[in-house]
Amino acid sequence: GAERLIVDAAVELASHGHKVHVFTAHHDKNRCFEETVAGTFPVTVYGSFLPRHVFYRLHALCAYLRCLFVAFCVLFMWRSFDVILADQVSVVVPILKLKRSTKVVFYCHFPDLLLAQHSTFIRRMYRKPIDYVEEITTGMADLILVNSNFTASTFANTFKYLDAKGVRPAVLYPAVNVDQFNEPSSFKLNFLSINRFERKKNIQLAISAFAMLHSPEGVLKHKDITNASLTIAVLKLFYSLSTISRDFVRSAESAQSCSLIDHGGFDKRLKENVEYLEELKDLAEKEGISNKIRFITSCSTAERNALLSECLCVLYTPKDEHFGIVPLEAMAAYKPVIACNSGGPVESIKNGVTGFLCDPTPQEFSLAMGNLINEPQGAERMGREARRHSFALGHFLKLTFGTVVKETAHKIGVN
Repeated sequence: GAERLIVDAAVELASHGHKVHVFTAHHDKNRCFEETVAGTFPVTVYGSFLPRHVFYRLHALCAYLRCLFVAFCVLFMWRSFDVILADQVSVVVPILKLKRSTKVVFYCHFPDLLLAQHSTFIRRMYRKPIDYVEEITTGMADLILVNSNFTASTFANTFKYLDAKGVRPAVLYPAVNVDQFNEPSSFKLNFLSINRFERKKNIQLAISAFAMLHSPEGVLKHKDITNASLTIAVLKLFYSLSTISRDFVRSAESAQSCSLIDHGGFDKRLKENVEYLEELKDLAEKEGISNKIRFITSCSTAERNALLSECLCVLYTPKDEHFGIVPLEAMAAYKPVIACNSGGPVESIKNGVTGFLCDPTPQEFSLAMGNLINEPQGAERMGREARRHSFALGHFLKLTFGTVVKETAHKIGVN
């Protein structure tokens, strides 16, 4: 979702006639969003030689170093910008503000300190200066944006110093291009989960819920579901700690902005990706449903759209997700969504109308899945409502997203 938001912002700004330039520490053209290699905007790589970790440790410190290296390259090797849009890693904000006449917008997907482990004394000591720097440098931005009201509330509860100073982030929802999805002509008895192979994504919930459907005590004990299947897919992503620079241009000689990304789909270089995939396969084997589950470690946007077109519904399993772009994509593709009743999905899904918001338990998820199997016409009806919902909520539309990004630039003094 974080990567998709940045790429969508770049595409929309370019479509409005602005120059857009992307700066990144890593860009693998074989596993990235298609838009980043389509020629719509250039992508410049700095610092790909820098390590992502030291013997699988010090990830955060290495992330800061990579981002700072990109920021310093942008600072010294490029002319002054109108707006710099940074996301995810705020340590670059004071560096980028050294450019004269430059405004810096920081997009906070979620406070990083809440995503890090503080389980041991050594970890707490290691994170203490990093967490302090995150809050202070976040507050240095000219404007702070967040991806949902849930994140805005979390921001206030986490960054108490900034909240006491009256720093209030504005909400700018991510968006999805609804035009890329056509109305499906058929439905298969297939459930689809799209997420990264990270433990916080709670994908085991989908597997356990799917297994309960096949249990003799399950909600479908008198119904034949031998053809039912579960697909767990990961989209190719614009990967790694990176800086995206976009130009909000007033003239041919003005404006570029910068953003930071830290995410991937499935990457063999990431220890957690490899371990978690094996854990999920082991769980499927233990539940006796490994022959009914398909793992796709990297699929293109076109392949993702095909999977969406054929599935019965989408399972979205993260708890307290900051926002969640997958539910929006699913609803735009005429599919109902079953998600946890917390975080961003509460703001995007209409419970009982465009999907189901459930407690994060296999029992609750399997019950919702069973309802859609028992009434496939209801699934189609909810899918049509989901599509209408994605249109009705204008702030979820890609066009509106691009317009709001432009208005944001004007708010901080860019004409």
